[in-house]
Amino acid sequence: MAIHDFTKGRVMQQLLLFSGPIMLTNLLQVSYQFIDSLWVGNLLGADALGAVTISSTVVLTILSFIIGINNASLTILSQQKGKADIHGLKTYLNAFVVVLSLLSVLVGIIGFLFSKQILVMLNTPLEMLEEANAYLQINFLGILFLMGYNFIATVLRAIGDSKTPLIFVLVAAILNSILDPLFISVFNWGIQGAALATVFSQGIAFILGFLYTLQLKVVPFTYPSLPKWEEVKLILQLGIPSGLQMAVIYAGITAIMTVVNSFGGAVVAGFGSSQRIDSLITLPAMALGTAVNSMAGQNIGANRWDRVREIAIFGALINFMIMIVIAVLIFLFAEPLTRLFIKETQAVNFGTDYLKIIAFFYPFIGLNFILNGIVRGSGAMYQVLVLNILSFWILRYPLTYICSSFMGQNGIAFGMGISFIISSIFSFSYFKWGNWKKKQLFAENAG
Repeated sequence: MAIHDFTKGRVMQQLLLFSGPIMLTNLLQVSYQFIDSLWVGNLLGADALGAVTISSTVVLTILSFIIGINNASLTILSQQKGKADIHGLKTYLNAFVVVLSLLSVLVGIIGFLFSKQILVMLNTPLEMLEEANAYLQINFLGILFLMGYNFIATVLRAIGDSKTPLIFVLVAAILNSILDPLFISVFNWGIQGAALATVFSQGIAFILGFLYTLQLKVVPFTYPSLPKWEEVKLILQLGIPSGLQMAVIYAGITAIMTVVNSFGGAVVAGFGSSQRIDSLITLPAMALGTAVNSMAGQNIGANRWDRVREIAIFGALINFMIMIVIAVLIFLFAEPLTRLFIKETQAVNFGTDYLKIIAFFYPFIGLNFILNGIVRGSGAMYQVLVLNILSFWILRYPLTYICSSFMGQNGIAFGMGISFIISSIFSFSYFKWGNWKKKQLFAENAG
């Protein structure tokens, strides 16, 4: 296992080696959902796939909030690691374990009891409601596993290990791809089998991670005890706005869909296919954002601001190099990539045009991930939340609406692309001149 001390050594090399496994882990998580949908669609049909799709949006919304809280844990724990404060690392690990355990039990019970009402609120078609409810209830029962293995992965990244979480997710992905057809078709459990395969796979990943960290003692976990109020308070102060950041992003995407929907089925289908490609395009930038969060957190904890600046510079350079290469490839192969998902001519034409227009704007959204990741490393979660609200609600949605009003369907890509550029300017301005460097998470211990 490779645990990195990011307060010394070559920043560029560390950033590349650390972000690579995170990128692969994110790719596996995307493929995990893809394989799940593939088996359900082929073995159970379109209605079952629709039920899984609707239920998955609920699970993904919860997961987005979990990721937000994990971003808070990444910041707190990486700063404690950078300070070389083993006692602080232990006490905050304990606090996170208690808070997240209680949260997962609470979410699991409420979600299980009210899953049908949630699906009705989402206008789930009646013919899909029972299957969607069965799938969602099982996922709510397994929410502890989902939270658990995501938290362990975050803890390991905070101390500088991004390779081991990749192994846990790889095991879960392989296991899920094997159990899906077994539970669905061989055992004849239908859509409940798909849900059980997912929960069981996540459970195995959680158990492996838990045993690994306990056996090798790489993380100073202790027997859970009641945390101090100041520890819980800091977790909530960082975790709530961090979780809301993801909610803002999902709500913003939903708002943009209202603009897309106004152009009809072909544009909706073309946009849907391009978004699947988009989820792959942004993986490198997202991985770099997570990596710089952890690396900056350690160096801020160690008061190494010279290295924080280096991390930002090298992160931005790597982002631009990777995203420009991807942009060229997307521009050249936009049509065949779109045809992987749809065949209708009008939809393919829109998807191709959209990708060709927006491809060269992606380095700017990548810059947002990098700069916001650095700022997040200081604990300035509310500030990043404001930047996300600005990005999606003040820029992206209005610009998409305005550009599409004047330019037609191609205005969707131009509006989104222009918003990437402007939001990156705002992110850079706050990074350069904002007061995030003055943020002190552990001032109470300073004396």
